[in-house]
Amino acid sequence: MNILEKSIELISLYDLYQELLTDKQKSYFESYYYDDYSLQEISDNNNVSRNAVHDLLKRTAKKLNDLESALHLKEENKKRQIIISKIRDINDNEDITNLINELEKVE
Repeated sequence: MNILEKSIELISLYDLYQELLTDKQKSYFESYYYDDYSLQEISDNNNVSRNAVHDLLKRTAKKLNDLESALHLKEENKKRQIIISKIRDINDNEDITNLINELEKVE
């Protein structure tokens, strides 16, 4: 996985789990990934070392991945999106009922 793919993955996890992070984790993460600030810019804005910012972002990424490993929200959301896409592609009412039942099991 390249850097861009890792960033996209972390942002999607952040969108799901941001409420489980501290204010500091959210602030640094958003500055780095959304506002495209450098580690040095974040450290200057928060009066901490560049290494402190790096460590916090690393721990935040680990926490996001750990949350997904435990809760599987992204995985479940992907399953729901696949089922919804299938529903949109069909015309048979019996198939729709079966897919709706499958979707209810995912939740």
